[in-house]
Amino acid sequence: MEIAWHGYSCFRLTERNSASIVTDPFDKSIGLTTPRLKADVVTISHEAPGYSNSDIVKGVRTITGPGEYEIGGAFITGVNTSSTKQETDSETFLNTVYVIDYESASVCHLGDINTIPSQTQIEALGTVDVLLVPVGGGKGLNAAQAAEIISLIEPSIVVPMHYRTGNIKAKLDPLSRFLKEMGLGKINPEPNLKVVKSSLPEETQVRVLDPKTG
Repeated sequence: MEIAWHGYSCFRLTERNSASIVTDPFDKSIGLTTPRLKADVVTISHEAPGYSNSDIVKGVRTITGPGEYEIGGAFITGVNTSSTKQETDSETFLNTVYVIDYESASVCHLGDINTIPSQTQIEALGTVDVLLVPVGGGKGLNAAQAAEIISLIEPSIVVPMHYRTGNIKAKLDPLSRFLKEMGLGKINPEPNLKVVKSSLPEETQVRVLDPKTG
């Protein structure tokens, strides 16, 4: 399986003889150049300009909420992690976390989650080989929350997303804050990530991808 990051929370996942998947495609309002992508499936964590611009993806079936889906050799599970803002209990933040199970590995995309999930929600995710986790704050997880959720899910590989890059307009923290929280120094970004179960590390490893947009 191969994972490419297109900035913000948008990834493209591909595996030979299986459906290709794009997660949370964004529009130009966030400040990044919108990529032109092809995929069989698009997953949308919630309806917002930075996460639901499926028009930029050609040839696609769109999944927009919780449930279980089997498409072209990929098994997709959507888990509802919507939350209410604690200070007022009046504003609901909608979010669906998706677990994508390919033959080679499982990937969990946390979307724009902004709270630590319950034990029931964690169990619903099953075994996670690769965790795509927001780390830059804003309305999503900050660095400390991201580190906590990683310790609960215990993935083999962590790929940070949703942090300050390029001309992004959202007020997000830089990647360095998350790396410091994880006790790591600078990590050289990779153009993409190739994953097979036989080569997964025994201890959780952070891998940084170079966004394919500016």
